[in-house]
Amino acid sequence: MSDNSVRVRFAPSPTGPLHMGGVRTALYNYLFAKKNNGTFIIRIEDTDQTRYVEGAEAYIMEALKWCGITPDEGPGYGGEYGPYKQSERKEMYKPYAEKLIENGKAYYAFDTSEELDAVRKQAQKMKMPNWQYNSVTRTSMQNSLTLPEDEVKKRLENGDPYVIRFKMPRNRDVRFEDKIRGWVVVNTNNLDDKVLYKSDGMPTYHLANIVDDHTMKITHVIRGEEWLPSAPLHVLLYEAFEWKAPSFAHCPLLLRPDGNGKLSKRDGDRLGFPVFPIDWHTKEGEKYSGYRENGYFSGAFINMLAFLGWNPGTTQEIFSIEEMIEAFTLERVSKAGAKFDANKTNWFQQQYLRATENDILAELLKEEIGQPLKDITNTYLSKACELMKERSTFIKDIYEEGNYLFANPTEFDEKTVRKKWKENAVTLMTEWQAVLSEISDFEASTIEKEFKSFIAEKELGIGKVLPLFRLVITGKGMGPSMFEITALLGKSETLIRMEQNTSKIQALKE
Repeated sequence: MSDNSVRVRFAPSPTGPLHMGGVRTALYNYLFAKKNNGTFIIRIEDTDQTRYVEGAEAYIMEALKWCGITPDEGPGYGGEYGPYKQSERKEMYKPYAEKLIENGKAYYAFDTSEELDAVRKQAQKMKMPNWQYNSVTRTSMQNSLTLPEDEVKKRLENGDPYVIRFKMPRNRDVRFEDKIRGWVVVNTNNLDDKVLYKSDGMPTYHLANIVDDHTMKITHVIRGEEWLPSAPLHVLLYEAFEWKAPSFAHCPLLLRPDGNGKLSKRDGDRLGFPVFPIDWHTKEGEKYSGYRENGYFSGAFINMLAFLGWNPGTTQEIFSIEEMIEAFTLERVSKAGAKFDANKTNWFQQQYLRATENDILAELLKEEIGQPLKDITNTYLSKACELMKERSTFIKDIYEEGNYLFANPTEFDEKTVRKKWKENAVTLMTEWQAVLSEISDFEASTIEKEFKSFIAEKELGIGKVLPLFRLVITGKGMGPSMFEITALLGKSETLIRMEQNTSKIQALKE
């Protein structure tokens, strides 16, 4: 591997299902890697065992697979920088934490949680609610900076519980360039001495993240905006280890449709749209809806996600994954939060449905609907899909909206019956049925030609006859071309419907 090879990672924590904001972060990493002929890595960050959720890791991997975001390295994919789960790398972190202590960049802290609680409560009483363990307060706490050296040694030998904290420098401006936000400057007086290594022998996110990114040769850290406050600490950790820091890019937040706050895991079903890629079931039996199970194409979902924060700089909106890779740059990712729009998501879905070949739609339709379509040929289904897809958003809509293509309707649109079915309706339909029965070449163009001749002869406008014809054949007030529909149904089925349904509708009027 050359030194300038792009290597990026998506590093989710298995603390629950993968929110669509996480999928977007994975997508941007994936697009960036592929655009730059680089490597895309999945790393599972499971250092926080208290928040570990059974099944979450498998969910993350399945969700990314459905989205077509395939890692080059990661759990189950191999790679020379594994293992790719932090819990399996557990032994490697402590020496790094101890090296920081040796270099005077970190220290042992022996304060118990009770002692820390007491200090926080005391600070609140003194009207200092945001107490932090920092460059000022550390001087009065139980740590290796305040205790005599022999006592520190004794405590360590006795196995007293401790954490290792980063020694945040006092009053220093930390500067780094963010690929999305430009230059970021934070003064260390606003930062606390974060815990790097916990008393349970596990590193915190901050230490493990930096060590893993360095040892896995990560060149660009592309992650959510919520990690921006941690970035100055990470920059200082790279400096403390005397390592070259990667480039940082913090993606904008996904906002609720009204723009009022971050789109959360609980917003989806409450607001009527999914916020997860695939369904998630909790141990308690709760279900959170996913895009896959709601009938969305993964390509439409990914296309929608890409546009939540990224703009290609052209008018093109529909992108294949290959086109996205070609067009993607971090410079065109916005700093501002991106408002989620469920209607736009459905628009993307419609575009993908329309662009899908009819034969493929037919297979998908058969798979989704099952038994009712078991005996219908793929040729017929393919033509039905061609007729209905312009009016459908989801695969199931083709069947639900076009149910008359698969069975004689039993219900007739009430409004059309009321407005259009006049005294002469039965006569007109009976006469038109007679014309249909004489057509030998039952093709759409022939049926249309005969229909035009029929209404011309009767000196009637199309609006006086076509809605009646549609009502008799489909039961609907609107739909695709009636000539295409009847050609697809065939002469025999069309004549049966003309015969039966004309009487049924007349009976409704009487």
